[in-house]
Amino acid sequence: QVQLVESGGGLVQSGGSLRLACTASGSIFSINTMVWHRQAPGKQREFVATVSNSGGTNYAEAVKGRFTISRDNAKNTVFLQMNSLKPEDTAVYYCGAEVVARYSTRATTYWGQGTQVTVSS
Repeated sequence: QVQLVESGGGLVQSGGSLRLACTASGSIFSINTMVWHRQAPGKQREFVATVSNSGGTNYAEAVKGRFTISRDNAKNTVFLQMNSLKPEDTAVYYCGAEVVARYSTRATTYWGQGTQVTVSS
């Protein structure tokens, strides 16, 4: 019904930057909050950043001041600009979207497939 497709992951040196994008498609009436999580090798999945449909943002302390989340509502797309990357940022990054589907009155959170970000020291 709803699909999220991510792009922008890759390999970067410490101190470098990457920009992730994720676009939602399908039977969408509206999208509320959009979010990025990540999971490092051998670690629990963790929250990274979230953005409301009006542009309000929240960040995990580990990325505050370095990462910026934003969205393009016309394209149902969320972005994560990652600057000053560190090796500890290495993880699979997942985007999520709280979606109200067409003909529905409740929101459901959908997740993308994940994209690998690797930061070398």
